[in-house]
Amino acid sequence: MVHDRRASIMEVEETAKKYAQRKHCTYADYASWDDENRYELIDGEVFMMSAPSVTHQRIVREIMLQLAAFLSGKPCEVLAAPLDVCLNAKGDDDDTVVQPDIIVVCEQSKLDKKRCNGAPDLVIEVVSPSTSRHDRIRKLNKYLQAGVREFWIADPDDKSVTTHILEDGKYVVNAYEDAETVPVSVLEGCAISLPEVFAD
Repeated sequence: MVHDRRASIMEVEETAKKYAQRKHCTYADYASWDDENRYELIDGEVFMMSAPSVTHQRIVREIMLQLAAFLSGKPCEVLAAPLDVCLNAKGDDDDTVVQPDIIVVCEQSKLDKKRCNGAPDLVIEVVSPSTSRHDRIRKLNKYLQAGVREFWIADPDDKSVTTHILEDGKYVVNAYEDAETVPVSVLEGCAISLPEVFAD
């Protein structure tokens, strides 16, 4: 349902409180909410998402462009938020539903018309002060548990990227600065140029 007007700040806060008071939510609950706000579910708990900044969107756009150019004609697909990812692959019963900034999915069977069901091969989050803890702790742990093979955190403030590569059930962490090029572990031959990503 699309509203004809934007909700006031008070209405948004009341909506968030209403959903947050529920003890345990699933994708079926989440999909029934008839407002334009964005939410994520972590183990059934509701987290409201704020609107991204211009800097955030520019970073997402550049990474998307580089990945899309590399993947042209290849079986893997790159997609950007807002797109629901049911990490536990439980469909309507899934209680962990996230909207990563960028995902790469190589198994097309995981994608239906509404969402991604199961762990993407690559997840990239662009953090902000308001989302840093959520992305670096809550979501990182869920990505690890779900078996996401590669997880990146791009930080606009210090112009860096931290990669987490899944090996033997743990993430191996590497850090890259804005003058470097970052190899994509799950896409052989692919690398992202950070000078272009963090260009002013």
